[in-house]
Amino acid sequence: MQSAITAEVVEPYAEALMSLAQQKNITDAIGDDVRSLLTLIQESPELKTFLASPLVKAEDKKAVIKQVAGEQINPFLLNFLLLLVDKKRIGFIEGVCSKYLEILRKLNNIVLAEVTSAVRLYEGEAEKLVTKIKNITGATGVEIQTKIDPDIIGGVIIKVGSQVYDASLKGQLRRISLNVLGI
Repeated sequence: MQSAITAEVVEPYAEALMSLAQQKNITDAIGDDVRSLLTLIQESPELKTFLASPLVKAEDKKAVIKQVAGEQINPFLLNFLLLLVDKKRIGFIEGVCSKYLEILRKLNNIVLAEVTSAVRLYEGEAEKLVTKIKNITGATGVEIQTKIDPDIIGGVIIKVGSQVYDASLKGQLRRISLNVLGI
């Protein structure tokens, strides 16, 4: 959960990035780059720590950003990242990226579904879930984030916004035990 201070920093920057992307008509392209950047940061705790460290010089942070992301991302996003370094806000990059994607989903009427399953979903299963989630939410598109949790035994747990749909075997067993106990 974000703190109010983090939200005060994250939202204006994410909205500024969205405004720029809309002016250039590259909202989806920036969204793809932002997803890649988020994955890179989440998979590299060292990079995250390096960027957030107040002890690392701005020039060094910029050099690493250019080296890591330079050619692969849109020049507007690269310049935006360098601006975050100048403004001493690069430590908030994960929050800014997540907020940008949230704004992009709203803009495109796409919902984010967090799907937890006991085993990896196969392509056919994921497609069925997307169709079901579209029907439930009325959204035109669905973006799925998957997590594997063997503790749920089988089935899936789907979280869309504040709604949770528990179709896991563990959830069914819990409901049965509550019924048996008369709770």
